[in-house]
Parts: sequence; C-alpha cells; structure tokens
Amino acid sequence: MAEFGTSKGEKGKVGKMIKRLIAGGKYFIGMYPPGRRVGIFPDDLFLVSYPKSGNTWTRFLVANLVYPERNPDFSNINDLLPDIEGTMKRDLDRAARPRILKSHQYFDPRYPKVLYIVRDPRDVALSEYYFDIKRRAIAEDFPIAEFVSRFVRGELNHPYGTWGENVSTWFYARRGDSRLLLVTYEALLAQPMEEMERIARFMDVPADAERLAFAIERSSADRMRALEKKQGHLWSSTKQTRQDKPFVRSAKAGGWKAELPEASVAEIEGAWGSLMREIGYELGSSNLAHAEMEEDRAGTRR
Repeated sequence: MAEFGTSKGEKGKVGKMIKRLIAGGKYFIGMYPPGRRVGIFPDDLFLVSYPKSGNTWTRFLVANLVYPERNPDFSNINDLLPDIEGTMKRDLDRAARPRILKSHQYFDPRYPKVLYIVRDPRDVALSEYYFDIKRRAIAEDFPIAEFVSRFVRGELNHPYGTWGENVSTWFYARRGDSRLLLVTYEALLAQPMEEMERIARFMDVPADAERLAFAIERSSADRMRALEKKQGHLWSSTKQTRQDKPFVRSAKAGGWKAELPEASVAEIEGAWGSLMREIGYELGSSNLAHAEMEEDRAGTRR
C-alpha cells in the first residue's frame, strides 16, 4: 500500500523552492551585500586595495580624520566606512552622503574617485598566510612555500584576482588621472603625516597638523590591537575567526625578508617584478635583471 504524505524527493523540491523564495525576498528588499553590483553615486569615494594591504588601518586613519567625534572602533567602522562586500544593499543606499566605501575590487570604471592602497606583495603574501591560519582556511603548519605558490597563481579564497592583476588594473588604467590617489603602505608607515596630508587634500577634507596627528595617534597599531582584544569577537571580519590569533599583527614593512623562503621571494618577483619596480619596490639582483630583460623583450622599458 502506498504511503500517504509527501515523498522525500518532493520534500527536497519544496525546501529548495522555499530557499529560492527567501533569497528572492531578500534580494527584493536589498538584504544582500552588493559587491561588484553596488550602486554608485557621483560623490562616492572608494578606499580600495588588494586584501591584506592595509585597508583596515587606512579605514581607521580616514575615519579618525573625517569623523573624530564618532570615536571610530571595530564596533562602528562598518557604519562609518561601509564595506561593499559586507554591508547590506539597503543600508548602503541609506548611508549618509558623500559615502566613503571600502572595496577590494579590481578596476571598475564607474568608481568616481579612488584612494588605492598598495603594499609590497611579498608582505601581502605573508599577511594573507597568517590571516588564513586565523580564519581556519589552512592548518597552522601549512607549508608557507606552497601557500605562496597558491598566492601567485590566484588560488586563494576570494574573487579579487592575483595581487598583480588587481593592482595593475588600477595602476595602469588610471595612472596620472586626478581621480586616483595611489598611496603605498610603506610610505604611510614611514611618513604618516605627509601621506595623510595627501589623502586629506585628495578627499577635500580640511585638516591642520593637529587633526592629522590626532587621526594617526588614534589609528596606531597599539591602539588597534587593544580594540581588537575587546571587540574582535564582534567585528564582522574577525568574529568567526580564531580569537587566539591577532588580526592586527606586527604592522610593519619588510617582514618577508625574515620569514619567506628565498625561492618564494623569487617566485613573487618573477611573477610581478616589472610592476613592483614601477611602483617603487626593490627586487633582488637576479630577479631585477630578469625583469629588465622581460621589459626589453616587450619594448616597454623607458
């Protein structure tokens, strides 16, 4: 005798239909992070970088510069400078203008004004390695040389391309364009007052030396580490990650020299040596010669 009721297969179909209806409802009311599909206003300013290149630190610097009275921390940074990958569309649409938006996207011609932060890819690889351990994407003893190879091949778990692909799309598409300000992480570390003054001018934010110094002090690595200890379990980027591993680590440049195997350094420089040199990063002598030969062969060397 046939059983009454719904079969297992029919239940599965109903479940899928309900999920589609829920997803459709969320899309209709804007309950999804838009990412690359973000709606753009002409007065938007985008803070863009490849992942692990100093975007969070720069968000704090900018937030403390523009909104000092709001006491930026990990509890409100997503409200002050929303992340197009993590903030719901309806909240982005309602955000006060002019908006300052965080993005890791490769070149998008719609972005009206872009502050692009670039960091030495050898340090980016190292920072990505430790962050992937923190978020349990790899084991703590995962071979760093294998990770660097994945990094160079663009096999990490995000949709932003390789370091070279992402950086070059902005660097070459808008080089010399007044709508782009490129700031290196290393320069921001070495001469924060000068670089923050450039950023303030680019953003049309009046800032005297006292205000710049305040923003820098309130965004120091020590202060951000202290905030992370108190709020890391609440912030969207770290709340699901290992709390025994810091998000804000050494906050320095050149850590790759002590921690990356020589072969891994050569692999990164071999992939992006010409671009690195154009930005201003020094290569090892053998890789420098290789990059120059490649430029000569391509007829791009000046």
